[in-house]
Amino acid sequence: MSGPNGMLYGGDEIGALVFDPGHHSLRVGYAQEDTPKADIPAVIGVGPASHIPDAEEKVPDGNITQSAAKTGNELRHYIDVTEIHVPRPGMEIQTYIKDGQVDNWDLFEKMLDYCYSKVIRSPPEHHPALFTEAVWTTRPAREKLAELLFEKYQAPAFFLVKNAVLAAFANGKSTALVLDAGASQTSAVPVIDGYAIVSAAVRSPLGGDHLAAQAKIMLNNMHIQMLPIYSIQVSESPYEERVAAAVPGVHHEFPGGYHQDFGPERFKLTECLFEQTMGAAQLVCSAAGACDADARPALWGGVVACGGLSALSGWPERVARELAARAPSSHRLKTHAAPSPQERRFAAWLGGSILASIGSFQQMWISSQEYDEGGKGQLERKCP
Repeated sequence: MSGPNGMLYGGDEIGALVFDPGHHSLRVGYAQEDTPKADIPAVIGVGPASHIPDAEEKVPDGNITQSAAKTGNELRHYIDVTEIHVPRPGMEIQTYIKDGQVDNWDLFEKMLDYCYSKVIRSPPEHHPALFTEAVWTTRPAREKLAELLFEKYQAPAFFLVKNAVLAAFANGKSTALVLDAGASQTSAVPVIDGYAIVSAAVRSPLGGDHLAAQAKIMLNNMHIQMLPIYSIQVSESPYEERVAAAVPGVHHEFPGGYHQDFGPERFKLTECLFEQTMGAAQLVCSAAGACDADARPALWGGVVACGGLSALSGWPERVARELAARAPSSHRLKTHAAPSPQERRFAAWLGGSILASIGSFQQMWISSQEYDEGGKGQLERKCP
């Protein structure tokens, strides 16, 4: 399918872009690549500007964006790791995403400006854009995103895909039950023949942020300032103090110079992710049970584990063990998890990279011409 000036949307001359916005970070890069070009924290520093450049004056730092001209209440927006981790007087850390969808569009525009100008370094009108979305994204949010891409960024083509569908594609499946453990929540979404069954999707608020909050409480009680989140581990079986105590401890040095070995507490913290009513295994059971009986054998035979939290050591093995104890005896259980933690974390983005590069997909894009003629109604027609 060709766009304006004969551009081939999925060809080698003009690369389609894949955006995967999440609660923890936004992944962006070119289709056909095996990793995102950038993984940008989903928070932006907003603070007063000490100096506002004139319109023709160049801002020296590429990670800083100015808001408008000299009006007396000017703000600077600090984006990406090197900027938001620098303490600044009056700077507030804000996020543009809530409950899995964009909540602050002004901030999100700042992020997209940064992606195009500093990461892709190419005009947006040259690149079709594929965005991932959560299954519970509202219609107004979907329409606002399409409006933004076509009307502000002049994208030649646009497409929206459910992240669970893309995670299944990344694991070589068109039918799967996708268990996505992210920062703000864990969800289980049935995908059948490339379509997410929204009515059967379930989620819980137990995610990486909850785990980090529990770690902070534990460390405060121990009078320790901080524990790197990556040092937490998942026990392959339900937590038992005696068994966990037998595992050799892991030594950690904190930023302040404090040293300590951590043993059973590394495993005890993660038990909340597997509790009976909202744990990962229970979500899978609920999602599968909400689907037609004819579809359940294929879903139980294709459980896909993905998301940032699934990168925790021991997570895939524990999920498989928990599901084995709950799966109906009449169905053959098979769990799938990419061998690399990064592949599990970037599963939706990788699925988008694969999809946007397939020749047969090129006719699926919503072109700018179609949008001009049919408006936002094109979304429901082409991106169900």
